[in-house]
Amino acid sequence: MNESIRNRALTGTALALAVSTVLTACGGDDSSSSSSSDTKAEGTTSATPTAAVKDPLVATFDGGLYILDGTDLKLTKTLQLPGFNRVNPAGDEDHVVVSTDTGFRVLDATGQALTGIEYKGAKPGHVVRHAGKTVLFTDGTGEVNVFDPADLSSGKKPEGRTYASAEAHHGVAIELSNGELLSTLGTEEKRTGALVLDKNNKEIARYEKCPGVHGEAAAKNEAVAVGCEDGILIYKDGEFTKIDAPDDYGRIGNQAGSDLSPVLLGDYKTDAEAELERPTRVSLVDTEKKKLRLVDLGTSYSFRSLGRGPAGEALVLGTDGTIRVIDPASGRIEKKIPAVGEWQEPLDWQQPRPTLFVRGNTAYVSDPSEKALHAIDLRTGKKSASVTLPESTNELSGVVAGH
Repeated sequence: MNESIRNRALTGTALALAVSTVLTACGGDDSSSSSSSDTKAEGTTSATPTAAVKDPLVATFDGGLYILDGTDLKLTKTLQLPGFNRVNPAGDEDHVVVSTDTGFRVLDATGQALTGIEYKGAKPGHVVRHAGKTVLFTDGTGEVNVFDPADLSSGKKPEGRTYASAEAHHGVAIELSNGELLSTLGTEEKRTGALVLDKNNKEIARYEKCPGVHGEAAAKNEAVAVGCEDGILIYKDGEFTKIDAPDDYGRIGNQAGSDLSPVLLGDYKTDAEAELERPTRVSLVDTEKKKLRLVDLGTSYSFRSLGRGPAGEALVLGTDGTIRVIDPASGRIEKKIPAVGEWQEPLDWQQPRPTLFVRGNTAYVSDPSEKALHAIDLRTGKKSASVTLPESTNELSGVVAGH
């Protein structure tokens, strides 16, 4: 995403977020049931407990969250939550992390209720799951919080590792299986690279030639990467390796990885001056051979278009409405799966657009223009379920156990 657009969008929503904060603080209703006319203040107990939903999905809309059954897409709960909200898997079978105007909040998606667990801080950013740990990066403070998602089931805020970045910035962090923590370097004005801390938070490695560092992904054999404006930076076995882009400005800002493949899927942009570039190529980065390949899709896509299939295949939802299934090893487009109608990425990154969320053999795709959501079987390419919702959705996620 274009950083200037992102910053203007955040600035433009600041007043609205401030108003929503006041409304929440003044005891405004924070949750309501889609199946009942009764509304209850958050934290109260219903006389009739809400039935648990299986493999829930969570979709955001303007002012709230939808919780849906992961199989038949039945809308099981509507939660009112003012402001611009984002959603990510928490890393267990029940919870989703919601980024709100006050910080990261934990949603019990199976139980269909917001919990009292919150990591407060301005501009909650990336949520990363890896090696049995979940890592939160708060952009407004530079604070990193690491926890075991299994501890969320207690209903109490997990005790976990913390780290304070030298300066606040739009960053990301990931903890490796050996306890090392990779975290980005930067300021609010400029991002430059990444550092690695040992399990005691002592710095053991640093790389500062990754301009505009953004996003992360992990590949097979725990090769971890962050994107740069001129390529991609890989950390593996205690060492950083930079893979240069074929263009002077070749930005890889969003990535998707798989434990089954050494190849990372990333976006690829080449126009540093564009208000919003709509690229038609994606990057495939082989973390073992240290090579970068570009694949022309013949269609554009957005930062919410990337995913990985159950066998590690690379998936991209194009603006022509189809999901391209790409062999990460060869770069060959093996299949095109119809998903939604044609669409165009909006200029404002916070505005709705079709979004891809993959879990197991199912690709979930939203269609905001139709207020629709579809479940697609990646093996057959057929839609297994569809639903029309009361409001157009924006972000889409769900519970995902394991890393």
